[in-house]
Amino acid sequence: MVIYTQKETLVQALSSANKNDKIGFVPTMGALHKGHISLVKKALAENKVVVVSIFVNPTQFNNKADLQKYPRTPEDDISLLKNLKGELVVYLPEISDLYENSVSAKKYNFGGLQNEMEGKHRKGHFDGVGTIVSKLLKIIKPNTAYFGEKDFQQLQIVKKLVAIEKLPVKIVGCPILRETNGLAMSSRNKRLSAKQFEEVTLIYRTLKEVKEKFKSTSITDLNALVSERFLQNPDLKLEYFEIANEATLKTAKRKNKASKYRAFIAAFAGEVRLIDNISLN
Repeated sequence: MVIYTQKETLVQALSSANKNDKIGFVPTMGALHKGHISLVKKALAENKVVVVSIFVNPTQFNNKADLQKYPRTPEDDISLLKNLKGELVVYLPEISDLYENSVSAKKYNFGGLQNEMEGKHRKGHFDGVGTIVSKLLKIIKPNTAYFGEKDFQQLQIVKKLVAIEKLPVKIVGCPILRETNGLAMSSRNKRLSAKQFEEVTLIYRTLKEVKEKFKSTSITDLNALVSERFLQNPDLKLEYFEIANEATLKTAKRKNKASKYRAFIAAFAGEVRLIDNISLN
């Protein structure tokens, strides 16, 4: 495993690799967990060289306090990655290496995908995501990049970004990995107290209940059911629950047999914001 902190040396190293070698890419914001490692393992199985970036991107945070409190564990991250077998490259840049003199996000139009769910509650978030993913893809020039389905809206937006900018990379979505209690693995989980860690299992329990009842229950009644489940647990605050069309991410009012749907939740446990989702059909 080789670690680079500057894009110039990274680009030089990758360009000197065998031109026939496939390059895989896993972008992360660090605080790595088994979910991240599953993406890296998949990338290593499918590519000759795999680049893992570790960078907490400031332009995708609309809340400065959230940015400051985001867990940063670079030494632990490196230790985890060292245990993996294969040709692994780690890109661990400073902000100035990627943003130079202007830490700002490019404005994007993702065909309306950016206006749903997370876009309603985190203004400018997806401009920041698009900006950093575009920068990283152009630096690394991978054949394939891997993203977790926990951030399903982000996954759809990255696919749209690649189409807009005509970038020659395949975007692969990978299944959500969960803790033994059902909680979706997330770097933010490290901020939860032991009590909160157990309480937030309500998120996945609720999603599973929605999935079980989706065929037989109206969307209106499912919305009411979710609201009631969270009202019964005052220690968790539901920010939003949406049943949306997987392709457009638009909120569904009624079911159409020809469409695929997914349920999305964002909720707070104290100051910690968690998101999760589940395929419904």
